[in-house]
Parts: sequence; C-alpha cells; structure tokens
Amino acid sequence: MGKTVLAQRLSDAEFLDCGLPSVAECLRDPERFYRSVQKSRVIFDEVHQLPDPSRLLKIGADAFPQLKILATGFSTPVATLKFRDSLAGRKRIVELVPVLSEELPAFGIADPRERLRRGGLPPALFAPQPEPEFYAEWMDSYYARDVQELFRLEKRTGFLHLLELLLRQSGGMLDLSRLAAESRVSRPTVTNWLEVYPTTHTVRLLRRYAGGGRREIVAQPKVYGFDTGLVCHARGWDSLREDDCGILWEHLVLESLVAGEVPRIHFWRDKQHRGGGFCRAPGSRHR
Repeated sequence: MGKTVLAQRLSDAEFLDCGLPSVAECLRDPERFYRSVQKSRVIFDEVHQLPDPSRLLKIGADAFPQLKILATGFSTPVATLKFRDSLAGRKRIVELVPVLSEELPAFGIADPRERLRRGGLPPALFAPQPEPEFYAEWMDSYYARDVQELFRLEKRTGFLHLLELLLRQSGGMLDLSRLAAESRVSRPTVTNWLEVYPTTHTVRLLRRYAGGGRREIVAQPKVYGFDTGLVCHARGWDSLREDDCGILWEHLVLESLVAGEVPRIHFWRDKQHRGGGFCRAPGSRHR
C-alpha cells in the first residue's frame, strides 16, 4: 500500500492498477498501449498480477525508450516465477522499507515518537490523526491480495491471529511451542506459515550471531514486525510510555540497516542473555 501511494504522487504519469481485469485486457497488446500513452511516465502497480509482466516491461524498455517506466510488485518466489525474462540491463530494483526517521519532514512529522506510534506506511503518516481502522484494513488487504493470491492459503482467521501474536512478540525471541499453543494451530502449520510472513515482508526473523557453523542455523531467532505502527496496533498502544519506546527504536535501527543494504543482519547475545544488539555478517564491509 505504501509503494502505491508514493507512485500515485508522481507527476505526469499514466497510472495502471494491474489487478483490474480491464487493465489486464488493455495490456494484452503492449505496443498498442505504449503508443497510446500521452504522458512521460507509465506506472504499472502490482505488475506481478499480470500473466507475463516481463514481456510487457521488455517491450516498453526496448521499443519505447522515451518513456520512463515504474513497475511495483512483490519479489516473492511465486510472483518471480511469472517473470520469464530477467530483464538484465533494463531494470533497477528498489526495495522499499517503511519511512525512515530522516524522511519524516517530507510527511510533516516533527516528533520521531509519532513515527514510532503511527509506523512508516505513508497513508498512516499522511492522515491528520492516527486511525486504528487503517491497520485492521491493512491486515485484511494483506491477506486477500498478498497471501491468498500468491499462496492460496486457507484458515484466514488463524493466519492473521498468528501474525498478530508475532507482532505482539516483536523484538523478542521466537517460541514455536508458545505460538502454537496460543494460536491453537498445529506446530507444523505454524512452521509453514513462518515461511510466508518473511516472504511477504511482514515479519523479519534474525538469527543469533554464532560465528558460523551449525549453531547459527538452529539457534532460536528473534522476530521483528516490519512496521512499528502495526506493532503498536497489535499491542493496543494508543499512546507511548517511555518504556515502550526502547523496543520500537530497535525496530527503527533494524529498518535503517535493511535500507542501507547491510547483508545478513544478526543479533548478538551471550549465554548470560546479555547483549541484544545487531551485528553484521563476517566479511561484510558495512558497519
């Protein structure tokens, strides 16, 4: 939803929602479509929903170089299968993260604590006041569009309830047995769904730094929701106390590391449970 809002704010652009049947029909003949464009930019929103998105983008890049083309979508394995051409040399990939603290002035937000409470999704930041309904609607839309269309999962209530539990535990250690008990979902199902959440970028699992080897794989990970606004909503935080802010600042640091393309982020903790900070993988030049 955030990428769509940002894309819609670009000037002199032809905006197309690729999830609409009428748009898919219009794009069946890419050459005819591109010739009809009267603006300098073309935006294909949710382009992964088209049957063959790479053909559309390749024709645009090769035959209509005067057009600036922006395509938004998901980089999930299921969505990626639709791209029959790598588009090498024709594309630049930008992975969006929630709005960072240094970007807040563009949204009229002066207090960073307001960013912690509302989160970093543009519609939540553009709203005059925090709207709890927004987060509930986001969850429904996330399941209907991103999960159901890409993975065809059933048990909507259980899936979203487990996600809510993960958001409540965000910043803490992942406990599969506790999650299975509280969600009333079998442990194998929880394990399967824990592959969907990171793939759709709603949850990030961080492994403990253990210097490589087998311990790094089996060690209990930490779980982080991708947006502090959703974390606050799941925890029922309408306002923030001083003690609430620490874990939310930790989320913001993680988002900044992800935006900086730091590879293989881990968390550090010793046997006495001291630590908890983030660290980079060995051999990385990032700090």
